[in-house]
Amino acid sequence: MGTAGRWGITLPLRGTPLAAQSDLVAALPDLGYTDAWSAEVNGADAITPLALASQWTDQLRLGTAIAGIFTRGPALLAMHAATLAALAPGRFVLGIGVSSPVIVTNWNGAELDRPYQRARDTLRFLRSALAGEKVTAEYETFTIRGFRLDQAPEQPPSLALAALRPGMIRLGAAESDGVITNWLAPGDVPRVRSAAGPATELIARLFVCPTADTATARAIGRQLIAAYLTVPAYAAFHAWLGRGDALRPMQDAWAAGDRKGALAAIPDEMVDELLVHGSPAACRERIAAYQASGLDTPVIMVVPAPGIDEAEAVRQLAPA
Repeated sequence: MGTAGRWGITLPLRGTPLAAQSDLVAALPDLGYTDAWSAEVNGADAITPLALASQWTDQLRLGTAIAGIFTRGPALLAMHAATLAALAPGRFVLGIGVSSPVIVTNWNGAELDRPYQRARDTLRFLRSALAGEKVTAEYETFTIRGFRLDQAPEQPPSLALAALRPGMIRLGAAESDGVITNWLAPGDVPRVRSAAGPATELIARLFVCPTADTATARAIGRQLIAAYLTVPAYAAFHAWLGRGDALRPMQDAWAAGDRKGALAAIPDEMVDELLVHGSPAACRERIAAYQASGLDTPVIMVVPAPGIDEAEAVRQLAPA
């Protein structure tokens, strides 16, 4: 995947109906954006916004960040990828990942078991299926009998893997074209790059709150950090990055049910490291610092604050 000068945005914006975002999406390339990546939690799914975006502009690279490997079967993932690859030839990236126990088990009733092996097997299956092969294979975590896409894409999409720890990062580097991560500071990028190697595209979602109201931005950042970095995979990721001791008071308070104490235990310095905030110009400068540290593709997630219009923020955060 080419990476020079990439600057991505997360779609859809949360404060505007999806169908009303066509004009903004069509304007993104002229603003300087090269990429649009979906996000999937409990709002829009990862696929539909990109299908629409593929018809609103023919210039953006489109990617899922992420489509879950436990909430969709392997064949369904291949079908989604083939459809989007046909809608956006040569500019679609299927980003897949494990997701979280809440999403996989609590919300979808599936078992999250052997995530590393499942990711490896899914990537290998997708390579074969998206190349148009008929797949009959016994993988470690599932068996496929006689699946072939009815219409394989003329240009198979690139594949990327969401990864938060060294083993999964190395798997993404070995079996896919890119590694997707999030919740990291510019100074963390070299450690992730060392695990991925020099040739793998590094993609990261950056949470960006473009407000000069520092107190408000930090309050929002604390809420987000507590929600994410108490999840075991993220806690382990940040322990590997060297924040284990700094995060422990927050995590202990959260585990004890003390939400107020958990928020209070997050230092200002950590919020400022992990949440991009400030004026739009300051935010752009901070995003560029990630690139200077070795990140190939920053993907902005606009974090709303009082008085912020998301669409206008997208325009103000553009690199051009």
